[in-house]
Amino acid sequence: MGNIEIERRFLLCNDSWRKSVCETFLLQQGYLSVEKDRTIRVRISGNRAWLTLKGYLSAVSRNEFEYEIPLSDAQTMLASMCPFKVEKQRHIVDYQGFTFEIDEFFGENAPLILCELELVSETAEYPRPDWLGEEITSDGRFSNAYLSKHPFSTWK
Repeated sequence: MGNIEIERRFLLCNDSWRKSVCETFLLQQGYLSVEKDRTIRVRISGNRAWLTLKGYLSAVSRNEFEYEIPLSDAQTMLASMCPFKVEKQRHIVDYQGFTFEIDEFFGENAPLILCELELVSETAEYPRPDWLGEEITSDGRFSNAYLSKHPFSTWK
């Protein structure tokens, strides 16, 4: 398995997830490449930063390689090399042994809120809390890379 990310994405149908949040943090990210076949992302959270390369395998799976980098390097990359950016607050909700990551977007992507769930296989079973709405995994418009170029507020 190693460097394969298997992830499903969902819209939310209500705010009841908020009472179960166990951790919240700010994510700033910018993209050096936003092609469907590959994305290259710089991410900052707190005083840590990462460079992430993702390669398309299917709607649910991607090759993913992530490397921690110096914060000052990431800040410079975000400021001068990443024309497409996303800022969001990530809320962690643990539910029946699964970690749901709920992203609340800022700026031009507000008021969009999405949920991501990483799984061990494309066919893995997972719980469906009452706040989990429509699955949007195969709708590429909801990928962070797409949102960085085509903000939610500009959609018709």
